Amino acid sequence: MRKFEKGQIVKNVSSSWFSLGINIVTGIFLSPFILHRLGDTAFGVWVLIFSVTGYYGLFDLGIRSSVVRYVSKFTATNEDEELAKIVNTSLFSYGCIGLASMVLTLVLCLNVEHVFAKIPPDMIPTARWLLLMVGGSVALGFPLGIFGGFLEGLQRFYILNWTNVVATLLRTALIVVVLNRGYGLLMVAFITIFLPMIASIVRAIIALHLRPVPLAIKYVDRTTFRQIVNYSSSTFLIMVAGRLKFKTDEIVIGTMLSAAAVTYFNIGNRIVDYAGSVVTTLAQVFVPMSSQSEAKGDMNRLRKIFVVGNRVCALIIFPICATLIILGKSVIEVWMGKKYLTTDSYPVLVIMIIACTLWWSQSASGRVLFGMSKHGTWAKITLIEGVSNLILSIILVRPFGIIGDAFGTAIPLACSTIFFMPRHVCNLLGIRLRTYLREAYVLPFLLTMPLAAVLLLLKQWFVPHNYRGLGLQLLIGGAVYGSGLLWAYLTDKALRTGELAIRTDPKPDEVSVIADAVETYQGDV
Repeated sequence: MRKFEKGQIVKNVSSSWFSLGINIVTGIFLSPFILHRLGDTAFGVWVLIFSVTGYYGLFDLGIRSSVVRYVSKFTATNEDEELAKIVNTSLFSYGCIGLASMVLTLVLCLNVEHVFAKIPPDMIPTARWLLLMVGGSVALGFPLGIFGGFLEGLQRFYILNWTNVVATLLRTALIVVVLNRGYGLLMVAFITIFLPMIASIVRAIIALHLRPVPLAIKYVDRTTFRQIVNYSSSTFLIMVAGRLKFKTDEIVIGTMLSAAAVTYFNIGNRIVDYAGSVVTTLAQVFVPMSSQSEAKGDMNRLRKIFVVGNRVCALIIFPICATLIILGKSVIEVWMGKKYLTTDSYPVLVIMIIACTLWWSQSASGRVLFGMSKHGTWAKITLIEGVSNLILSIILVRPFGIIGDAFGTAIPLACSTIFFMPRHVCNLLGIRLRTYLREAYVLPFLLTMPLAAVLLLLKQWFVPHNYRGLGLQLLIGGAVYGSGLLWAYLTDKALRTGELAIRTDPKPDEVSVIADAVETYQGDV
């Protein structure tokens, strides 16, 4: 058994945040840059094609999660043959999935004008080539992607992150060059798909160098395949639901309204995605923490991870939500341009950020369920939510436009996060619902109130129309919120819990999420 040194933990965590920051910054820069040079319709086609091919991710079937788990396990126990079986069986499965994806892509390419009826006729040839390029890259990405999971199983997250950073920066630079030289949508697409494929090949080489594994058909094993399927089935349902919840909007809008309407929806929705990525990146650490606690039968620690984990998520997403509601119009104007203030992008932003904040402030809940292997019921509920989302979006999009589609997503999401998730996890862990709500959310709510008040006062003083004015307001608001957060940390209110268990559990001590994360990664693999 080997221990991970603190230096490697720092590399993993810091590189994850740095990679996320690069992705957000480049995305904020590139989206308006591409939009203004391609136009609303071409940009809408771009978003629509990537939304459709995004559904290919369902073909993963949860296999990647199995790769991460079993690579870690068999590496720790030095079971080289079992490691070879899991890698080769997964690689063979992904190869078959990639082939099926390519066949589906060819069928869609031959029927672009029927599948995407709202795309203007003059854009059909471009859309066909774009779909072929993107679908082909996704098909190849399935077998190549296994080595990303392999590196995660080896706990070498920093390799994944740094290859992503390099590919992202190169992609950004090349897109700027080709658009300034007059090239169009297809060249941008080629750069967008080519560099991640190169990064995947580099990861494969590094992974096999760090932990050599024989690649041969004799290691493709039926028993190993059943093992993968058994582990991945509930994860697959959650993946399907996730696609229905968050990846159908552009398709519904593009099919029932127009390609330009996709662009207007995407502006508001993209800002919400950036906000959520900050929380979801952090929440990943709660899975191994919960798994370790469940294996030891330490229910008290599981309760702490659940309550304090969600409190930390709320401390991040509550101020972001308040800021986007108050300054959302300025964010859209500064980011995309003044003309987009006349669209419904801001109402979409408000509707989506409120519903998603309810969900992201509970990000630790789902991770605790994964760690306890108790995510079966959640998978069924979230699948019902996803189907409801699709139905409501279709019903509401024609009479209410992209705002109706946003409500179609927000209503089921809010219902499941309010009425199901808190009660479900509290019942599993033996915590009173009111105790959980008080311990997890009162402090983040109170700390967010001064920030909201200051931003509202500043908005009465002046409305920012450029990066300088927006940055000034964000800096002042951030200083106010940061002061409150510092006070909560110094007074031990940020990470301390009161009595959580319903009955006779001992009084919890102070819990530090950061310290627990370090302890988890340093534990036996």
